[in-house]
Amino acid sequence: MATLLSVNVGKPKDVSWQGRTVHTGAWKAPVPGRRMVRHLNIDGDGQGDLAGHGGENRAVLVYQLESYRYWEKELSRQDLTPGSFGENFTVDGLPDDEVCIGDRYRIGEAEFEVTQPRVTCYRVGMRLGEPAMASLLVAHHRPGFYLRVITEGHVQAGDDITRTRQGPEVLSVADTDALLYLPDRDPAKLRKALSIPALSPGWQQSFRELAQGEPPEQEPGWPGFTSLRVARIVPETPSVTSIHLDATDGSPLPEARPGQYLSIRVTTGKDAPAVRSYSLSSAPGARTYRISVKREPHGQVSGYLHACLRPGDLVDIASPRGTFVLEEGTGPVVLVSAGIGATPVLAMLHRLAAVRDPRPVWWIHTARERAEHVFAAESRALLARLPHGHAYTSYTAAAEVTRRDGEAHVRQGRPTARWLAEMAIPAVADAYLCGPPAFMDALGGHLRAQGLGAERIHTEVFSALPAINPGITAEPAVRPHQPPGSVATGPLVTFARSGISTPWSPERASLLDLAEACDVPTRWSCRTGVCHTCVTPIVSGDIAYTTPPLEPPEAGTALICCSRPTTEVVLDL
Repeated sequence: MATLLSVNVGKPKDVSWQGRTVHTGAWKAPVPGRRMVRHLNIDGDGQGDLAGHGGENRAVLVYQLESYRYWEKELSRQDLTPGSFGENFTVDGLPDDEVCIGDRYRIGEAEFEVTQPRVTCYRVGMRLGEPAMASLLVAHHRPGFYLRVITEGHVQAGDDITRTRQGPEVLSVADTDALLYLPDRDPAKLRKALSIPALSPGWQQSFRELAQGEPPEQEPGWPGFTSLRVARIVPETPSVTSIHLDATDGSPLPEARPGQYLSIRVTTGKDAPAVRSYSLSSAPGARTYRISVKREPHGQVSGYLHACLRPGDLVDIASPRGTFVLEEGTGPVVLVSAGIGATPVLAMLHRLAAVRDPRPVWWIHTARERAEHVFAAESRALLARLPHGHAYTSYTAAAEVTRRDGEAHVRQGRPTARWLAEMAIPAVADAYLCGPPAFMDALGGHLRAQGLGAERIHTEVFSALPAINPGITAEPAVRPHQPPGSVATGPLVTFARSGISTPWSPERASLLDLAEACDVPTRWSCRTGVCHTCVTPIVSGDIAYTTPPLEPPEAGTALICCSRPTTEVVLDL
């Protein structure tokens, strides 16, 4: 019979790591006597990064005595004690290759359900002083697993562990972990994973994306940057201008997925080219690409595009990329945006209107005032083509809002929970949100309060994303810059989200080394697999890499971070 050997808890604290300060709860220690286990946590315990640890589906982390013995031998260590792997329960008798997703266990007064393998983030490497530990847990099939609390109650070391129900598909923790993180996945096991109700929503979403079979390597486009011609420049509002781009030879451009973005590289008079990324606001099947750029008060590139670009000019463009895209489906769709954040969801609206999609569609947009309401007439025309389209607009700066012809729902102020409740958005809807972080946090919370699961709420931040790992405490930001030393002469490497282009030098051991020399965010994955620092799953292909690439990858390869493209590399080779 399995046994609970130790109950381990610990409050989050700040820990110095690789020149940064990380707020983490990875330091757990055994506690004597009985402890109350609640639906979200164990009394006295805490997590530093709730995005990856904790919550209802990750209330308790479990690790096994047999794995402790394995790592003692593998790492030649004798200092591993209960809690060293950041786990809450150290157990004997629940190996990862036998415990299955959906299994239920009674321990003491409480009952638990297995929801997912451990999120193998970089903190376990911090805790053990083994930077590669997160990757090793995956490669050696010893991740540990999380429990959901079905029945709250007291537990203590020495309690027996009794299985009360077996998971429906008998898919082990180790197999589930490998299915997401490692190559050569078994399609039959993928189908099994998708039919397990107990599997946490985040992992369900990841497996659904894998099942769609759309690896980025098969996406249309071109490697690196190519020159496109400015076909037209159209003012949309006093601060937003649309730039239409076409091929220099007049050929059709590859079709983008609704919601993707382009990276544009321009020389604005500075020493090095500057790169920015802008969402496509055009219909996905249009012969030309359209990006709509808001002029920022101190924006180097946006200012140049507004003031200097002319029809006929050639600009360097990287092919469409991005994972914030409208997914295929038959359920209701909610498109939510603020300001210039309307661009990617407008492309989604174009796609829905083009086929007169019969699904209910909610278009919810927030602008400062009417004069700054971008795409107002265009979105109304698109919604009119949908059998069940609903438009809701709010103006935050207007003292009083007068409804105009064709406007059904217009209000003053920011969208509230009450207003969203009046919209009667069904819980089975898929929502796509684009705007500033505070706006999306608020609207996402309102939608969750209406019953939408977190897996149904997709987000894209249009402002610059923070160049730090989750859980790392705030520090003065270091602006990305050219690497120190003499100028190299190798292929040009562009960090698209950071706006840095610099030649490759053979003195650099890897792209990671070059990025760190430029103070570019350095959480990496070769388009697919896992983030090399925190091993968060990145789902959009078939290959998982667990170490940084030692050589520059092939031309056009993009490297993204944790499903959020805070950093992307585009290579001109």
